[in-house]
Amino acid sequence: MIPIRDTIRSKNYPVINMTLILVNVIVYFIQLGHFQNLEAFIFTYGLVPARYTVPEVAAHFSFGQQILACISFMFLHGGFWHILGNMWFLYIFGDNVEDKIGPFRYLFFYLICGWISGLTHVLFNFHSSIPTIGASGAVAGVMGAYFITYPYSKILTLIPIVFIPFFVEIPAAVFLGIWFIIQFFSSISNVQASTIAWWAHVGGFVAGIVLFRIIGMLPDYGFATQVRTRTVRERSPKLHMIKNGDKKNNDFYGVLTITPREAETGTRKTVSIPLGFSKTLFSVNIPPGIQSGQTIRLAGIGNRAGMAGGDAFLKIVVE
Repeated sequence: MIPIRDTIRSKNYPVINMTLILVNVIVYFIQLGHFQNLEAFIFTYGLVPARYTVPEVAAHFSFGQQILACISFMFLHGGFWHILGNMWFLYIFGDNVEDKIGPFRYLFFYLICGWISGLTHVLFNFHSSIPTIGASGAVAGVMGAYFITYPYSKILTLIPIVFIPFFVEIPAAVFLGIWFIIQFFSSISNVQASTIAWWAHVGGFVAGIVLFRIIGMLPDYGFATQVRTRTVRERSPKLHMIKNGDKKNNDFYGVLTITPREAETGTRKTVSIPLGFSKTLFSVNIPPGIQSGQTIRLAGIGNRAGMAGGDAFLKIVVE
């Protein structure tokens, strides 16, 4: 299952989440620059359990190097697809979690989840000399937070069946629940046989659930509030999925949500309206100065969808 996007739009631009993605990409290119000494580079900055549990190995590293590796390992990746997968999941789920707790608490949350995921891996691979790298554990923490915060959100998911791409919307609780079950059973069946740090995924996900509750109780300082004020999204997505609409006779009634900025200046949106067994795309012009509660009429959408006439009435909600 490959997530494409979720249906919850964050109210603020995810400054920290996008910064984390950028830092991971920059570090990945730095890592590529050490191609000739990549093994030594990863052994130095990756998380190697034996460095902390075997005195003979630990003696080769300074205290500072040991502390640094507990953080640096989550910014290294094993290849292009590894970093792409991690950053894609972070992009989809991270903006909403940051939106919920604020940028600075989110950064603290992300790093602690990554650290706990690494600690979990060490505990279940006590004497391993294989380096563990990747943001997977920290991202799993973000997914755990999303799991308890937005369980009823829908995840547009690509399920490839042979060579046919099949798209379906799955409730977040189901998507993330299945993901966690796969990680857990993979961890207990591949303790020594796998090169994937399954227990780091499990530890990060559980840490995300617990820490999110705790961090949510911490105060949000004045500067963080100022950042939120300056990062409010002025535009909603270009494409809107109109759902749960009412059908009366041949007419369709739905809701289209826009931002105050868009209501003030006017905007153009593409909407997907379910008609019959299909979803049809329509372009909607929203005039400047429209008020929340006003309705826009799309005339004759039934004819355009190959059905008997009928109009669509979209109630505008400004928030």
